[in-house]
Amino acid sequence: MKHFLSTDDIDSLPEWLKKGGAIAQGIGTPDLPGQGKTLCLLFFNNSLRTRLSTQKAARLLGLEVLVMNFGSEGWNLELEDGTLMEGGAAEHIAEAAAVVGQYADLIGVRAFAGLSDRTMDSAEGILNGFVRYAGVPILNMESATGHPLQALADALTIAGTAQKTTPKVVLSWAPHPRALPQAVSNSFVRIMQRMPVNLVITHPPGYELDPNLTGAYEPVYDQKKALEGADYVYVKNWSSVQEYGKVLHRDPSWMMTAEKLGKARFMHCLPVRRNVVVEDAVLDGTQSLVLKQAANRTLSAQLALRYLLGAL
Repeated sequence: MKHFLSTDDIDSLPEWLKKGGAIAQGIGTPDLPGQGKTLCLLFFNNSLRTRLSTQKAARLLGLEVLVMNFGSEGWNLELEDGTLMEGGAAEHIAEAAAVVGQYADLIGVRAFAGLSDRTMDSAEGILNGFVRYAGVPILNMESATGHPLQALADALTIAGTAQKTTPKVVLSWAPHPRALPQAVSNSFVRIMQRMPVNLVITHPPGYELDPNLTGAYEPVYDQKKALEGADYVYVKNWSSVQEYGKVLHRDPSWMMTAEKLGKARFMHCLPVRRNVVVEDAVLDGTQSLVLKQAANRTLSAQLALRYLLGAL
């Protein structure tokens, strides 16, 4: 059974990017591979782009869509096997996932990291629980450790705008008032390592990403040096991996400015804190690709759903 859990599930990235470009240009005969099938989207956390783009993509493919917000509408789930359920959880994921699998042909799951227990987050209890018990293909709409739909949209954005054979792409950490997960950064690094790009990762000491998820890399701790000659600058905050979930500092000097950006194109997954992560002049400028990235979320969802439907 096929699942789309990480960018590693993309068997041939060049083919996916080519297909995405063709869909964007309206090339080929429209088809409805999802006709007569149902996609159930389960949200354990907030969503704007993922929720809307995945619903739109599903309907473009002919799928019926069911949506449920677990935080306000579903029972609290127990994830552990052999647990005496005398706490707050009213239902075990074994039954919940199996029931949803009877109602849907495909299931999308969005469940963030808790950022308090690294081992628990790495285990991806909710996502893997649905993989284990649902009996139908699972779509990762952002999990504790990865966001493959966003990464695929980012790859589509770069592939569709690159002016060089091997552009320089910089992933730069930025300050943020809250502790954020590493999911977007993990998946972006992972997919860029499969792209014809020169990837540079820059962040302050203490914010090294998990090499088990990103692969090995040599960080550049000098942001100014890292940005030299950049064609794309992807700005994202993440909390510490080593001191798990902690904000070690909020150095405002790491905010992206028009002066730092130079001639590079600016990227961010959104939502973004204006004048904390990036200044207005960059976000509102002609070099910003954030709205194109958001538009490409529909394309990435279509590609992932086609893959799960066996129609890619």
